[in-house]
Amino acid sequence: MNAKLTILGCGSARPTYQNSPSGQVLDLCDKSFLIDCGEGVQISMARLGVRTSRLYNIFISHLHGDHCFGLIGLLSTLSMQHRQQPMHIYAHADLERLLRPWLTYFGEEYTYEIVFHPIHPNRHEVIFEDRTVMVESIPLKHTVPCCGFLFSEIHRQPDGEGGFVRVPHRRYAYCSDTRYTETLVERVRGVDMLYHESTFLSEHAHLCKNVMHSTAAQAATIAQKAEVGQLLLGHYSARVDDHELFLNEAQPIFPNSRLSHEGETIEF
Repeated sequence: MNAKLTILGCGSARPTYQNSPSGQVLDLCDKSFLIDCGEGVQISMARLGVRTSRLYNIFISHLHGDHCFGLIGLLSTLSMQHRQQPMHIYAHADLERLLRPWLTYFGEEYTYEIVFHPIHPNRHEVIFEDRTVMVESIPLKHTVPCCGFLFSEIHRQPDGEGGFVRVPHRRYAYCSDTRYTETLVERVRGVDMLYHESTFLSEHAHLCKNVMHSTAAQAATIAQKAEVGQLLLGHYSARVDDHELFLNEAQPIFPNSRLSHEGETIEF
């Protein structure tokens, strides 16, 4: 069965008529993983028929509102739907400190357990693993502690000494938000698909230094150096209406670049 990525939102901090803030659902090995949860994510999930009954794990890259403001609403809705299964949230430790008072105030009788797993955004480490999927954090360079995520389908093979070794199969890397940093190249080398933010066009490259974002050309350069299978662009600045301009800058550097479109499902 192919892996599937559903784009729930691919805009940056300011929502537009075209794009909601960040959110994706990755279906891998018969499991669903929510990656970031910006405002409006649960509306996109309902519109696209995303099955929350298969969702047990949520990964939040960093604590900027366009990546987590939709979380409290989603958690509340799941309780109103009488969810019973636990929900596991992987994020910077401050997220639990911020959310617990809201969860207590607005929903003292949650029907399911919410389990927070603090992660260290500045470290590269395994943050989730079961028999078929492993998730690693990828340190990014942003204005607040931020990490991407590397999802790997794992096959276990005998090591010849009575044990087993983990052999990655399909791999998906999510890198948003970050300035251009070549340390990413080895972290994402050879992945089947790389999502790398492309907030700006090259004409706005001077803005990248202060806000610590990337251009489409810079995203394509990382993809080219890392020899990935395909590059998915996103996190578009609200100042750019024509998203084809991002693609026009990326493809001359890395031909197998594509745009993310809200509501789209990509198989790989």
